[in-house]
Amino acid sequence: MVTLSKPHSLISNWEALSALLAAEGPAELHSRRTAALDKFAKVGLPTTRDEEFKYLPVHPLAENEFVPAYSATVERAELDGLVLGNLEAANLAFINGEYAPELSNVSGLPNGVRVMSLREALEAHEGLVTRHLGTIATHEGKLGSTNDERFVHLNDAYLADGAFVFVTKGVAVEPLIHLQFLNRADHGAFASHPRVLVVLEEAAQAKIVETHVSLETGLSFANVVTEVWLGQNAHLEHIKVQNEAEKAVHIANIYAHQETGSTYISNLGTFGSAIGRTDVNVFSNGEHTETSLNCAYLGARDQILDHHTRIDHAKPNCHSFEVYKGILGDKSVGVFNGKIFVYEDAQKTDAKQTNQALLMSPTATINTKPQLEIFADDVKCTHGATVGQMREDALFYLRARGIPETQARALMVYAFAAEVFEKISVEPVRDALEKLLFERLMA
Repeated sequence: MVTLSKPHSLISNWEALSALLAAEGPAELHSRRTAALDKFAKVGLPTTRDEEFKYLPVHPLAENEFVPAYSATVERAELDGLVLGNLEAANLAFINGEYAPELSNVSGLPNGVRVMSLREALEAHEGLVTRHLGTIATHEGKLGSTNDERFVHLNDAYLADGAFVFVTKGVAVEPLIHLQFLNRADHGAFASHPRVLVVLEEAAQAKIVETHVSLETGLSFANVVTEVWLGQNAHLEHIKVQNEAEKAVHIANIYAHQETGSTYISNLGTFGSAIGRTDVNVFSNGEHTETSLNCAYLGARDQILDHHTRIDHAKPNCHSFEVYKGILGDKSVGVFNGKIFVYEDAQKTDAKQTNQALLMSPTATINTKPQLEIFADDVKCTHGATVGQMREDALFYLRARGIPETQARALMVYAFAAEVFEKISVEPVRDALEKLLFERLMA
């Protein structure tokens, strides 16, 4: 039995939790959960004294008591007003982290493609799940030791449900795959720990949209881990949209493993939550891989939006490109920490990293920290960070042509963020995010 040295507000009854988890799912998960509980118990919640959380105070997690996710009801009609609520796709829906078959529809997928609840896959003893689950979301044995994995350990401790996507060798999935996570905190604060596992075999192709949306304004904590394994010459476009409620805390860790010739494209849109953190970690394990990490985030009020990236170039002749753009107003705070590790054998690496922030208010703040650690001598690695305000002469130009000030500012901000949105190849998703951005700017 794992015990804590002092009471922990996030997990109020540790013994009850351990007993609950021991009864959940296949027996092979029990030892894993116990080990994860032990790892998290040793470090507990982070503080601003921890380097990886220097600019991200998570005091709501320490000051409030969260219960495990509970069942809630969502009517299909409620999805109409949500961002990407009724996206035309093979849809797998979850409410408070639990699979919701009544809101899901995965028909029409080609042979060799499986989109299902992770709980179902675990109970069926799906070999692909046990082979990959947890082996991707770790930095053990990798260069450097600056990453903090405590929330991955916490997710492992609660591991029960989530999404499993598998595409067999050579199959290109035509329907878009939508993984929809809905939170409804209508009777007390709760914590959910969804897990997503995506496996694409050799030469497989897919486009996956992962959305996280709140239906209530209550306090919730979502601790999400997404694992992606790409076989040789596989191609994945992964779009993640976070638009949770004003009181929500959203912490996500995305891990992608790339084999030779594979392509991983990550497009993030971050709009919601009081505290939002998304880490994207990519391990390039083969030559001639392509990695593209793109993000646009919009902060208002006193939001804190934190984005960390890490790319491990472990093999030669690989390319990576990062573009992160933040739009920060009121008293919001943005954080960008981008790490690139180039291993000794990774000659001919080409890595480019760009971080730009637009401050819409004199009280908005951005903290940016690019990190390059290069152990090879024949590489091209660049990084750039710029922080600025809206150009008054450009604003005057638009207003002189009869455009109202609010709309003129929105147009200028859209032009700033367009480089990110244009990289989204799924037109309905791109249009929806552009509309959401304009609505927020015009409010």
